[in-house]
Amino acid sequence: MRYLLIFIVLITISFFSCNQVTERMPDFSVHGIDVSHYQSEINWYEVAAEGIDFGFVKATEGETISDALFCQNWREMENAGIIRGAYHFFRPGTSAIAQAQHFIEKVDLKYGDLPPVLDIEVLDDVNKDVMVARLKIWLEMVEVAFGVQPIIYTNMKYYNQYLAEDFADYTLWIARYNAKKRPTLSANKNWDFWQYGNRGIVAGIDGPVDLNVFHGSHTDLLSITISPFSSPATAGR
Repeated sequence: MRYLLIFIVLITISFFSCNQVTERMPDFSVHGIDVSHYQSEINWYEVAAEGIDFGFVKATEGETISDALFCQNWREMENAGIIRGAYHFFRPGTSAIAQAQHFIEKVDLKYGDLPPVLDIEVLDDVNKDVMVARLKIWLEMVEVAFGVQPIIYTNMKYYNQYLAEDFADYTLWIARYNAKKRPTLSANKNWDFWQYGNRGIVAGIDGPVDLNVFHGSHTDLLSITISPFSSPATAGR
């Protein structure tokens, strides 16, 4: 009975620890979120009033999947004055060409938007060399289409294990859920965006949301958005 009680206490502590609210990080001046249809409908004006400077929203996944709320989120983020970015969840086991075409067809980037984002978190039973080769195809096709180098999103472990050797020159958005320890990347590579938790509470969103910070000032953030100088081939389509 004693051991059963200890087990129940440990499970309870673990549950509440895993479900703690992610607190905003006061050491950074530029804050953001990332969302998909899982957050349901969002009041982006309320989000903006919370001091959220930027947001990434899921657009596509694989060769055929489109996020059900992408178009609505994309439009309303712009109306609310939030700097917006669109991401594609990459599936290494399927055609990189088809995935790039899918993203290009669904996303309309404008001046002032963040570069397109490639979200890579899985291997899908392919080896590293195949995954890297397919990533390069997607990145190159999307860069040609929009005239700007994409951002890569992944978690710290995945980047260090699979990507560090081949993608050191890309702007990086790194997930590491540890508010006390910033991401540490191979070869002293610096991160640009940090997703530090997934239990944030933001007005205008029902339920928890991922919280992010940008490693720089608001002016620095604007400097990496799409501009006439980057000449995106499809900006303002």
